[in-house]
Amino acid sequence: MTFTRREAFGLGAGAAVFLATGLRLDPAVAAAEDAMKSVMDFAGGQEPAAGKVTLSAPEIAENGNTVPISVSVDSPMTADDYVASVMIVAAGNPRPGVATFKFSPMSGVAEASTRMRLAKTQKVIAVAKMNSGAVFMDSKEVKVTIGGCGG
Repeated sequence: MTFTRREAFGLGAGAAVFLATGLRLDPAVAAAEDAMKSVMDFAGGQEPAAGKVTLSAPEIAENGNTVPISVSVDSPMTADDYVASVMIVAAGNPRPGVATFKFSPMSGVAEASTRMRLAKTQKVIAVAKMNSGAVFMDSKEVKVTIGGCGG
């Protein structure tokens, strides 16, 4: 395969721009600090307490492409005391925020389930925000054996 002078110049210029901008070939993976920043932003800056939230996730996921999870929050779901929203975060994924579920007293129960893709073995975090402003959290370590979105 031969290149014309114009094609060689274009490839060289493209490589120079690529190197100058500092673009990387490896996939971006969110650090645990980024995941905790998302949690703190969702919590409005307050430290989430343990309790009330139950996160169900497999201990070992044989395929990281579809990992089933479910979350439930112990709440009477009345007009005075209900779960406003629940956020799911995967600390090792390129984008840590997986899902946010919104609830109201008319929901009856604060439960949700979904499937998510995990890039690697990592911590999955569920954070619940109550209508009173209280924030609760639960987390599980999920070991991914194959697949995933990042290998």
